[in-house]
Amino acid sequence: MDFRDFEKRIVKVTKMELPGETVQFKMAPMERLQELKRVARNQNSAKRAGVLSLFYPSEDFETRLILILRKTYHGVHSAQVGFPGGKLEPEDQNIQDAALRETEEEVGVPRSAISVLKQLTEIYIPPSNFFVQPFLGITSQPPKFVPEEKEVEALIEVNLRDFMDDLNITTQTLSTSYAESIEVPAFQLNGHIVWGATAMMLNEVRELLKMAL
Repeated sequence: MDFRDFEKRIVKVTKMELPGETVQFKMAPMERLQELKRVARNQNSAKRAGVLSLFYPSEDFETRLILILRKTYHGVHSAQVGFPGGKLEPEDQNIQDAALRETEEEVGVPRSAISVLKQLTEIYIPPSNFFVQPFLGITSQPPKFVPEEKEVEALIEVNLRDFMDDLNITTQTLSTSYAESIEVPAFQLNGHIVWGATAMMLNEVRELLKMAL
């Protein structure tokens, strides 16, 4: 889709109700995650992070979504595909500010160039004990991406057409911190399997776009 058309239509999401956990949990074992999220909220010990689902025009004005492949390191999110974003720091005014700051640091898109259209449904990630707040945003001009060398292995520029294509939803058998050998849906995007929390957040974005576009 031409980004100029996308940009006109996407603003509809500002007035839409969020699809919420029902849609997120289509990409994960719902009952177990709901319980873990409830316990974490009651204990009030989880950290917080903000991430950004950022759509932008390519040089020929095709609509794309930016994802990142994280570096291999000793940690629970090593070598995984995710959104740009990160932990809430003391200097951040709020969780949206954290998402914008980290997006600028990780992929080089200045926060001043980003319009945040929608706060999405918060998600709990048990392995790292984080509540993650996703946002949906756009930038109107083709970005000059600058990946952060220490954290970003590669940028994954996903064409909107591929993101919305049902043929790019597959299933994977995975073992996680909260379930053994479970079969879960996943996205297959640009040769990468995207599962877990990122897939859950992507699915909510996808449902909103279905209604808006």
